Amino acid sequence: MGFNGRVAAISEFALRQIERWCARRVPDTVREQLRFECRRRGRSVTLVQRRLPWTAEPGSTAEWIVHEFAQLRLGDDGRWSLYWRDRGGRWRPYPGCPSAPSPVPLLEEIDLDPEGRF
Repeated sequence: MGFNGRVAAISEFALRQIERWCARRVPDTVREQLRFECRRRGRSVTLVQRRLPWTAEPGSTAEWIVHEFAQLRLGDDGRWSLYWRDRGGRWRPYPGCPSAPSPVPLLEEIDLDPEGRF
């Protein structure tokens, strides 16, 4: 805990858990066309899908298309919450998904995607 009982920052361990999840989402055979990455900013981690345009050839120098599709936020209480991005680009709390002590249960929820938002 940090000053005043608040969690100071995202731990390197939690960030590595998220990075491993991103790496496992794409088979080696298509990594030249599709990637999942995470971007940390403050107490949030944004999950990003990057892909080549459908018309580009593998190994092409075409500009990658970037789609931010989920965000994990670390609260002052040390618990993680899941957000999805609506059509207007706003981050909304993911319905029916309680906060968690680590990002792993939230990443599992993204894999299940019962609401069809990811």
